[in-house]
Amino acid sequence: MTSESTAVNLPDDEAAENSEDFASQTSLSRLEEEGDVAADYLEELLDIADVDGDIDIEVRNGRSYLSVVSDDESEGLDILVGADGEVLEALQELTRLAVLASTGNRSRLVLDINGYRGERSVRLAEIAEKAVERVKAGEPTVHLEPMSSYERKIVHDAVADLGFVSESEGEGAGRHIVVSAD
Repeated sequence: MTSESTAVNLPDDEAAENSEDFASQTSLSRLEEEGDVAADYLEELLDIADVDGDIDIEVRNGRSYLSVVSDDESEGLDILVGADGEVLEALQELTRLAVLASTGNRSRLVLDINGYRGERSVRLAEIAEKAVERVKAGEPTVHLEPMSSYERKIVHDAVADLGFVSESEGEGAGRHIVVSAD
C-alpha cells in the first residue's frame, strides 16, 4: 500500500490569514473552556453558600466574562460583592486559580456580580472626569485612591479619552493613579 501526500502551497498572505483564523479559533475555544470551568466552580460555590444566582458566560476582547445575576433582589449576591467590591475581587482571583488548576493556563477572566462592575465603571469614569477637571483648574497632578488593576485600566482609558495623561504609582494595595496634563 502506497501513501501519497499532497502539499498545498498557499500564497503567503492567504497562509497567514489561515494561520490567524486557526489561532483565533484556538484562542476562542480556550476562552470558552475557561468560562465553562469558571462557571462550574462558581455554581459549586453558590450551592455551598446557599445563594441563588444564574451565571452568564461571554467571550469578548480576548477575555471570558462571567456574570452572576439573580431575578429577585437577593441579598446573598450583594454579600458576594462586599464592601467596595473586595469580596468580588477575591472571588475573581479564586475563580482564576480554579481555572489555572483545571486547565494549566493563567486566566484573565472578569467576574461580575449583580452588575457591580458596570455601576462601578460609571463611577470610575466620573472620578476620572473630576481628576481631569482639577488638572484643568491648575493642579499639576491629582493622586487618586488605590484601586484594583482592572479599575485602574478603566480610569486610564477614561483619562486618555479626555486627552490627559495618567500613570500608576505605588505597589501592592497602595497602587494608585496619578493624573496630569502631560
